[in-house]
Amino acid sequence: MNGVSEVMTIKQALTTAVEYLQENRESEHRRDAETLMMQVMGCDRAHVHAHPERELTALQWEDYEDAVAKRARGVPLQYITGHQEFWGLDFLVSPAVLIPRPQTEHVVEAALAIVAEHYASCAEGELHLLDVGTGAGTIALALAHTLPKARVLATEISAEALEVARQNGARLGLSNRVRFQQADLLTGIASGSIDIVAGNPPYIGRKETLGVQRQVREHEPDVALFGGESGMEVFEKLLPQMVEVLKPHGWFALEMGYTQEEPMRKLIAEDGRWTQVQIVPDLQGIPRVAVARRI
Repeated sequence: MNGVSEVMTIKQALTTAVEYLQENRESEHRRDAETLMMQVMGCDRAHVHAHPERELTALQWEDYEDAVAKRARGVPLQYITGHQEFWGLDFLVSPAVLIPRPQTEHVVEAALAIVAEHYASCAEGELHLLDVGTGAGTIALALAHTLPKARVLATEISAEALEVARQNGARLGLSNRVRFQQADLLTGIASGSIDIVAGNPPYIGRKETLGVQRQVREHEPDVALFGGESGMEVFEKLLPQMVEVLKPHGWFALEMGYTQEEPMRKLIAEDGRWTQVQIVPDLQGIPRVAVARRI
C-alpha cells in the first residue's frame, strides 16, 4: 500500500487493498477492504459495488491507505471505523472499550426473559436494572432501548470507557433513563436498590493469555478481558456485592467463559444465598450466561 500518483477508482483501490491484506495474512480480506472503503467514501456497501469506477480524491486514497495499513497490522476493524453494531443499535467504540460481541446479546436476552416472567407488571420507573462493567454501554443501552419503562444504572471502572458509554447514551437518546457511574464493579451502589444485575465482566484467566486471539490480546483493554489468574476472581468478588445491592428475590444474568459452568455452579452453591440457578447456552450450545435469584 505505497502511495500512488495516478487516480485510483474504487475497484482499483479495493484490488490493491485485498492483495495487501492477503500478503499480511489478515482474514476477511474482501469484507474488510470494502468496509474501510465505505468508511472513507461515506457510502454504503451497495454504492461500493454499484460504482466501481468512482474515483477517490488524493485525500480519500491517503485515508484509505492508512486504514488498510492499520488493519494489516492487526488493529480491529471496529477500532478503525469507530463503530460496532449490537442489539440492532450502532455503538461508538474505541480502544478504551471491549468490542461488543454477538454472544453478549444472550445476556440481554436472559435479562429480558427475567423481566417478562417476573416484572411484567412494573409501572414506569419501578424496575431498576444494573449493567456491571458496561464498557461502551452496550448491555445497559440495549436494555433501556427495549424496556422503555425501566431505569438502568451502568457502572464502569475506566473513566475513558465511561465517556464512550455516555456518548453512546446521548447518541441513542437514552441518557434520561440510563445513569453512568464510575465504580469498581458494584462498589458504592445503594443496598437493596436493584432488581436485576446484568453484565459481561472480565472472565478470561491470566493463565489462558496465550490462547486469546492475538488481535484481541494486543489491542483490546486488559481490564475488560482478564478476571484474575483463573478468570473466576471477579465473580468471587461480585457475588457478595450482588447480594448486597439486589432487592430480596432479585436476579443476576452474567456472561461467563465456556469452561466456567462447573466452577460457577460451585461458587454460587458455596455462597448459599441463591436459588433458581441456570446456565443458559448460546446458539452453539456453549454455556454462556449464568442466571440466579437471590433468596
